[in-house]
Amino acid sequence: MKTSSLASRLRSPLSSSLSRRGLLILSLVAAFSLAACNKTETAEKFINTDLTGLPYGKEFTLTDQNGKTRTLQDFKGKAVVLFFGYTQCPDVCPTTMFEMAKVMTQLGPLADRVQVLFVTVDPERDTQALLAAYVPNFDKRFLGLYGDAAATAKVAKEFKVFYQKSAGTTPENYSMDHTAASYVFDPEGRIRLYVQYGQKPEAIVHDLKILLK
Repeated sequence: MKTSSLASRLRSPLSSSLSRRGLLILSLVAAFSLAACNKTETAEKFINTDLTGLPYGKEFTLTDQNGKTRTLQDFKGKAVVLFFGYTQCPDVCPTTMFEMAKVMTQLGPLADRVQVLFVTVDPERDTQALLAAYVPNFDKRFLGLYGDAAATAKVAKEFKVFYQKSAGTTPENYSMDHTAASYVFDPEGRIRLYVQYGQKPEAIVHDLKILLK
Protein backbone atom coordinates (compact mmCIF):
# COMPACT_ATOMS: atom_id res chain seq x y z
CA MET A 1 0.00 0.00 0.00
CA LYS A 2 2.77 2.49 0.88
CA THR A 3 4.83 1.67 -2.21
CA SER A 4 1.77 1.99 -4.47
CA SER A 5 0.86 5.35 -2.89
CA LEU A 6 4.38 6.66 -3.31
CA ALA A 7 4.48 5.56 -6.92
CA SER A 8 1.18 7.40 -7.55
CA ARG A 9 2.59 10.60 -6.11
CA LEU A 10 5.71 10.31 -8.23
CA ARG A 11 3.55 10.02 -11.32
CA SER A 12 1.44 13.08 -10.48
CA PRO A 13 1.95 16.44 -12.29
CA LEU A 14 3.17 18.08 -9.06
CA SER A 15 6.18 15.84 -9.01
CA SER A 16 6.86 15.31 -12.70
CA SER A 17 10.45 16.54 -12.38
CA LEU A 18 11.13 13.81 -9.80
CA SER A 19 9.09 11.03 -11.34
CA ARG A 20 11.85 9.33 -13.29
CA ARG A 21 14.33 9.45 -10.41
CA GLY A 22 11.68 8.29 -7.91
CA LEU A 23 10.51 5.43 -10.09
CA LEU A 24 14.10 4.34 -10.67
CA ILE A 25 14.74 4.27 -6.92
CA LEU A 26 11.54 2.32 -6.36
CA SER A 27 12.48 -0.15 -9.09
CA LEU A 28 15.92 -0.71 -7.58
CA VAL A 29 14.47 -1.19 -4.09
CA ALA A 30 11.91 -3.64 -5.45
CA ALA A 31 14.56 -5.54 -7.39
CA PHE A 32 16.85 -5.90 -4.37
CA SER A 33 13.91 -6.91 -2.18
CA LEU A 34 12.78 -9.53 -4.68
CA ALA A 35 16.30 -10.90 -5.01
CA ALA A 36 16.61 -11.18 -1.24
CA CYS A 37 13.26 -12.94 -0.97
CA ASN A 38 14.10 -15.35 -3.79
CA LYS A 39 17.45 -16.15 -2.19
CA THR A 40 15.77 -16.99 1.13
CA GLU A 41 13.02 -19.03 -0.50
CA THR A 42 15.54 -20.91 -2.64
CA ALA A 43 17.66 -21.73 0.40
CA GLU A 44 14.66 -23.02 2.35
CA LYS A 45 12.47 -24.38 -0.44
CA PHE A 46 11.36 -28.00 -0.09
CA ILE A 47 11.52 -30.35 -3.04
CA ASN A 48 8.69 -32.48 -1.73
CA THR A 49 5.14 -31.24 -1.14
CA ASP A 50 4.98 -28.73 1.71
CA LEU A 51 2.18 -29.57 4.17
CA THR A 52 3.03 -26.97 6.79
CA GLY A 53 -0.13 -26.06 8.69
CA LEU A 54 -2.08 -29.15 7.61
CA PRO A 55 -5.07 -29.51 9.99
CA TYR A 56 -4.91 -33.32 10.19
CA GLY A 57 -2.22 -35.96 10.65
CA LYS A 58 -1.36 -34.84 14.16
CA GLU A 59 -1.09 -38.00 16.28
CA PHE A 60 -1.22 -41.79 16.49
CA THR A 61 -1.13 -44.45 19.20
CA LEU A 62 0.26 -47.79 18.06
CA THR A 63 2.55 -50.57 19.29
CA ASP A 64 6.09 -50.96 18.00
CA GLN A 65 7.93 -54.14 17.05
CA ASN A 66 9.31 -54.37 20.60
CA GLY A 67 5.85 -54.32 22.20
CA LYS A 68 6.05 -50.71 23.37
CA THR A 69 3.14 -48.29 22.95
CA ARG A 70 4.20 -45.38 20.77
CA THR A 71 2.85 -41.92 20.00
CA LEU A 72 4.28 -39.16 17.85
CA GLN A 73 5.45 -37.32 20.97
CA ASP A 74 7.90 -40.15 21.71
CA PHE A 75 10.03 -38.95 18.82
CA LYS A 76 10.07 -35.24 19.56
CA GLY A 77 13.50 -33.82 18.77
CA LYS A 78 13.79 -35.93 15.63
CA ALA A 79 12.46 -35.58 12.12
CA VAL A 80 10.01 -38.44 11.57
CA VAL A 81 9.24 -40.20 8.29
CA LEU A 82 5.94 -42.11 8.49
CA PHE A 83 5.14 -44.72 5.83
CA PHE A 84 2.09 -47.00 5.59
CA GLY A 85 2.62 -50.44 4.06
CA TYR A 86 2.73 -54.16 4.79
CA THR A 87 5.43 -56.80 4.98
CA GLN A 88 4.17 -58.99 2.14
CA CYS A 89 4.06 -56.09 -0.30
CA PRO A 90 5.92 -57.17 -3.46
CA ASP A 91 7.17 -53.81 -4.71
CA VAL A 92 6.22 -50.40 -3.29
CA CYS A 93 6.95 -51.12 0.37
CA PRO A 94 10.37 -52.75 0.08
CA THR A 95 11.39 -50.17 -2.51
CA THR A 96 10.38 -47.30 -0.23
CA MET A 97 12.15 -48.81 2.76
CA PHE A 98 15.27 -49.48 0.73
CA GLU A 99 15.25 -45.86 -0.48
CA MET A 100 14.89 -44.63 3.10
CA ALA A 101 17.88 -46.76 4.08
CA LYS A 102 19.83 -44.90 1.38
CA VAL A 103 18.59 -41.60 2.82
CA MET A 104 19.96 -42.55 6.23
CA THR A 105 23.33 -43.42 4.72
CA GLN A 106 23.50 -40.13 2.83
CA LEU A 107 22.58 -38.13 5.92
CA GLY A 108 25.63 -39.44 7.76
CA PRO A 109 25.68 -38.32 11.43
CA LEU A 110 22.40 -36.43 10.92
CA ALA A 111 20.64 -39.78 10.50
CA ASP A 112 20.64 -40.18 14.28
CA ARG A 113 18.16 -37.30 14.36
CA VAL A 114 15.74 -39.03 11.97
CA GLN A 115 13.21 -41.75 12.84
CA VAL A 116 11.62 -43.86 10.11
CA LEU A 117 8.33 -45.51 11.08
CA PHE A 118 6.63 -48.28 9.10
CA VAL A 119 2.92 -48.56 9.93
CA THR A 120 1.31 -51.78 8.75
CA VAL A 121 -2.07 -51.67 7.02
CA ASP A 122 -2.27 -55.47 7.26
CA PRO A 123 -2.87 -56.17 10.97
CA GLU A 124 -4.20 -59.67 10.23
CA ARG A 125 -0.82 -60.96 9.09
CA ASP A 126 1.76 -58.44 10.29
CA THR A 127 2.42 -59.62 13.80
CA GLN A 128 4.90 -58.07 16.19
CA ALA A 129 7.40 -60.84 15.45
CA LEU A 130 7.08 -60.41 11.70
CA LEU A 131 7.56 -56.64 11.90
CA ALA A 132 10.58 -57.16 14.18
CA ALA A 133 12.17 -59.36 11.53
CA TYR A 134 11.18 -57.25 8.51
CA VAL A 135 11.55 -53.56 9.36
CA PRO A 136 15.05 -53.42 10.95
CA ASN A 137 16.34 -55.48 8.05
CA PHE A 138 16.48 -52.24 6.06
CA ASP A 139 18.06 -50.22 8.87
CA LYS A 140 18.34 -51.26 12.50
CA ARG A 141 17.01 -47.84 13.58
CA PHE A 142 13.71 -48.25 11.73
CA LEU A 143 10.62 -49.13 13.75
CA GLY A 144 7.55 -51.08 12.69
CA LEU A 145 4.20 -50.06 14.19
CA TYR A 146 0.97 -52.02 14.37
CA GLY A 147 -2.47 -52.04 15.95
CA ASP A 148 -5.64 -54.07 15.78
CA ALA A 149 -8.18 -53.48 13.01
CA ALA A 150 -9.80 -50.57 14.87
CA ALA A 151 -6.49 -48.85 15.67
CA THR A 152 -5.31 -49.30 12.09
CA ALA A 153 -8.51 -47.78 10.74
CA LYS A 154 -8.23 -44.87 13.18
CA VAL A 155 -4.67 -43.91 12.25
CA ALA A 156 -5.41 -44.33 8.54
CA LYS A 157 -8.37 -41.96 8.89
CA GLU A 158 -6.26 -39.44 10.82
CA PHE A 159 -3.68 -39.37 8.02
CA LYS A 160 -6.22 -39.84 5.20
CA VAL A 161 -4.46 -43.00 4.05
CA PHE A 162 -6.32 -45.40 1.78
CA TYR A 163 -5.97 -49.16 2.24
CA GLN A 164 -8.07 -52.07 1.06
CA LYS A 165 -7.71 -55.82 0.86
CA SER A 166 -7.50 -57.28 -2.64
CA ALA A 167 -8.48 -60.95 -2.91
CA GLY A 168 -5.86 -63.49 -3.97
CA THR A 169 -5.95 -67.11 -5.08
CA THR A 170 -6.68 -68.21 -1.50
CA PRO A 171 -8.18 -66.36 1.51
CA GLU A 172 -4.70 -66.05 3.04
CA ASN A 173 -2.98 -65.05 -0.19
CA TYR A 174 -4.36 -61.55 -0.53
CA SER A 175 -2.66 -58.24 -1.23
CA MET A 176 -3.28 -54.76 0.13
CA ASP A 177 -3.94 -51.74 -2.04
CA HIS A 178 -2.74 -48.68 -0.14
CA THR A 179 -1.47 -45.13 -0.34
CA ALA A 180 2.14 -45.28 -1.51
CA ALA A 181 3.56 -42.14 0.05
CA SER A 182 5.20 -40.93 3.26
CA TYR A 183 4.60 -38.11 5.70
CA VAL A 184 7.46 -36.17 7.27
CA PHE A 185 7.34 -34.36 10.61
CA ASP A 186 9.80 -31.80 11.93
CA PRO A 187 11.57 -32.20 15.30
CA GLU A 188 8.71 -30.33 16.99
CA GLY A 189 6.25 -33.00 15.89
CA ARG A 190 4.54 -30.87 13.24
CA ILE A 191 3.59 -32.43 9.92
CA ARG A 192 5.59 -30.73 7.18
CA LEU A 193 6.01 -32.81 4.03
CA TYR A 194 4.33 -35.32 1.74
CA VAL A 195 6.77 -37.55 -0.12
CA GLN A 196 5.35 -39.34 -3.14
CA TYR A 197 6.43 -42.85 -4.03
CA GLY A 198 9.49 -42.98 -6.25
CA GLN A 199 11.09 -39.80 -4.94
CA LYS A 200 14.88 -39.97 -5.13
CA PRO A 201 16.82 -40.24 -1.85
CA GLU A 202 18.70 -37.03 -2.66
CA ALA A 203 15.46 -35.03 -2.64
CA ILE A 204 14.43 -36.45 0.72
CA VAL A 205 17.89 -35.81 2.16
CA HIS A 206 17.70 -32.22 0.95
CA ASP A 207 14.39 -31.61 2.72
CA LEU A 208 15.36 -33.40 5.93
CA LYS A 209 18.46 -31.23 6.22
CA ILE A 210 16.24 -28.15 6.08
CA LEU A 211 14.01 -29.53 8.83
CA LEU A 212 17.00 -30.42 10.99
CA LYS A 213 18.60 -26.96 10.88
